Amino acid sequence: MLGGISIWQLLIVLAIVIMIFGTKKLRSLGGDLGGAVKGFKKAMNDDEAKNDADSKDSDPLKTLPKDDDTVQDADFSKTKDKENR
Repeated sequence: MLGGISIWQLLIVLAIVIMIFGTKKLRSLGGDLGGAVKGFKKAMNDDEAKNDADSKDSDPLKTLPKDDDTVQDADFSKTKDKENR
């Protein structure tokens, strides 16, 4: 029992709804509802991906100059000197 409603009462309500609306209308309603839920999920995922990309672009540490470039240049000159010896 679900909160005082038995399975037989649910079946009777379902039968009445099918008689009133018909199976074709209920099927199209279900398809429309499913498509709406799918579109909503896609929009939410796209929005989250956009927010993630925006937060990565606005990272203040990415705008700072890297000291690695000078280290790589210095390392390159050392290897070049070793090759010349």
